[in-house]
Amino acid sequence: MRGDSFPEAPSSGADLLDRQRRAFLRDGAPDLRARKANLRRLRTAVLAHHAEIGEAVSADFSHRSRHETEIMELVAVIQAIDYLSRNLRRFMKPERRHVGIHYQSGRAYVALQPKGVIGVMAPWNYPVSLTLVPLATALAAGNRALLKPSELTPRTSAVLKRLLEDAFTPEEVAVVLGGPEVGAAFSALPFDHLLFTGSTPVGRRVMAAASENLVPVTLELGGKSPAVIARGHVNARTLGSLVFGKLANAGQTCVAPDYALVHEDDLETFVGGYDAAVARAYPEGPTGADYTSIVNERHFERLKGLLGDARTKGARVIEVGVHPETAETRSRTLAPALVIGAGDDAGLMQEEIFGPILPVRTYRTIDEVIAHVSDRPRPLALYYFGDEDAGCARMLGSTTSGNVGINNTLMHVAQEDLPFGGVGASGMGAYHGIEGFRALSHAKGVFVQGRWNLTGLTRAPFGTSAARVLNVVLRR
Repeated sequence: MRGDSFPEAPSSGADLLDRQRRAFLRDGAPDLRARKANLRRLRTAVLAHHAEIGEAVSADFSHRSRHETEIMELVAVIQAIDYLSRNLRRFMKPERRHVGIHYQSGRAYVALQPKGVIGVMAPWNYPVSLTLVPLATALAAGNRALLKPSELTPRTSAVLKRLLEDAFTPEEVAVVLGGPEVGAAFSALPFDHLLFTGSTPVGRRVMAAASENLVPVTLELGGKSPAVIARGHVNARTLGSLVFGKLANAGQTCVAPDYALVHEDDLETFVGGYDAAVARAYPEGPTGADYTSIVNERHFERLKGLLGDARTKGARVIEVGVHPETAETRSRTLAPALVIGAGDDAGLMQEEIFGPILPVRTYRTIDEVIAHVSDRPRPLALYYFGDEDAGCARMLGSTTSGNVGINNTLMHVAQEDLPFGGVGASGMGAYHGIEGFRALSHAKGVFVQGRWNLTGLTRAPFGTSAARVLNVVLRR
């Protein structure tokens, strides 16, 4: 299949949504056994197509390591499915709630029921996991799902469509393929819930479209996630973790460290150490088998433009982990770079970078760091490298972000029992863990009246009994 073509005429999915909704109303909520069976079907299909998935992803990116795809994508999907399967009985169990003394002998509980049909709009950077983990969550919560994968990774999207068609009927799970026009129409459909992962500007448009039908949304966006390195903590562990978080998928990760804040006394140590850490992680350089290319020419040119803009405005740009013997070029491959001294007017300090470029700024006190982070839109992630001391506590207590990693990068996303989501410009709502199950469920409150009903004394016609009850309740 050509990279710019699709196997069928584009459709917004309105007909599929109608079919799924009618099937949901006909069949009702699936029980525990059916939900676990759906998760097993998804797991089996993913593993059966794993080689095809790896080839498609690499072709879409021009090059991505099979190991990176399996670690960052397939492991994430299987991990999520297994977590949901293990905990599903507990998640589905109605939760008893307190009943006030005046309403005894009634009982109250909350039942989580499926919302119905969930729409999932997935991005290109992790086209497998960011499509299938939301799908697994939707299935676990008893829903049907309609998926819109990214047009920027068309081969992977086509594989996902075939994979899911083999495992599910169109009334259970369906995939819509197409470009931006199809995506816009998809976001305007009257889903029971819409989960979007992508950029903040597009997220605003998706939310506006969904609001026309009062569709609740979960928005997983991005932003400029800082990595704060405490004074004296530029060491092998810190640098290795930072290189992993920044250069996995060539930085095309929503929770990648977007810039580093380093104490002024540690700057030169940091520059030399980062260069060495990149060389250890990618000994063959940026054209080696383990290093990922940029997804398309437009993003490649955007990243080169950000570097050029920074140079023009006086910043120092340092390519790292590049040696003469590994200096060959490969299509859409950008060497890792540090950018020292970029001002607020530089483009790479204003927009999410989404590439292997790491701006570095220096600070003198932790108060400067807190002020810097707090004065900007709230990031999807914040990373802190240092001791869990008073400075760390102040950093966590005085800043707001989606999630936090202490002495690690990216790993909070791999903790299935933690919610994952942003706040403000970096997102709305969360999934993973019980929070994901709840997000795609309707919490139905139920009150069952017992034999005795004190409130019956307060019904019309009102008299002395109502007055006595009111005197007790209001304590007058």
